[in-house]
Amino acid sequence: MGRWEPNARGRLEQAALELYVERGFENTTVAEIAERAGLTERTFFRHFADKREVLFAGSAVLGDLLAEQIAGGPDTAAPIDAVMSALEATGALIQERGDWSRQRQAVIAANAELRERELIKLASLADVLAEALRRRGVAEPAASLTAEAGMAAFRVAYDRWVQQPGNRNLPRLIRESFDQLRAVTAGH
Repeated sequence: MGRWEPNARGRLEQAALELYVERGFENTTVAEIAERAGLTERTFFRHFADKREVLFAGSAVLGDLLAEQIAGGPDTAAPIDAVMSALEATGALIQERGDWSRQRQAVIAANAELRERELIKLASLADVLAEALRRRGVAEPAASLTAEAGMAAFRVAYDRWVQQPGNRNLPRLIRESFDQLRAVTAGH
C-alpha cells in the first residue's frame, strides 16, 4: 500500500495485530509495524504513543460510551440495570470487531505486561461507571460496588465470548452474566 492511501490508523492497527500474532508482541518493532502498513515510523507515532497503545487505544471511546449510556438511561432504572445496559451497548461495539478483538485478547493473554495494562484499562472503565452513577445520584459505596460488580460480570461474559468463537452475541452473554450475578446475590 502506498503512503497516500487512506485509513493509516486502521492499517497500523491491522499490521500490528498481524505481527503480534505471527511473531509475538515482544518480538515486533514499531519499524516492522509501519513497514507492514506501508507507512513510516513517524506516521505510527502520530497515531500511537507506543506499540502497546495499538491494543488499548479504544479505551477512551469505550469510556465515553459507558458514560453516555449511563447518563442517557431512564431515571427509574436501578443502578445495576443502568450499568448492564451500558455494558451491553459496549459489548455490541466490541462485537462489531469480533475477530480483531479475539486476536487482540490472545496477544494480551500471552504477555504479562499487556495483561497488567488490560487490568488497568478495566479498572479505569469501572471508575468511569462509578462516576457516571454518582452523577445520577447514586451514593457511595453503592456507586463503586455497582460499577465493580458490573465490570466483573462483563469480564466473565467477555472471556466466554472470546473462548467461544461461534458465539457472536456478546451483549447476550453480558446479560446472562448479570442474571447469574443477580441469582448468586439473591441466594438462589
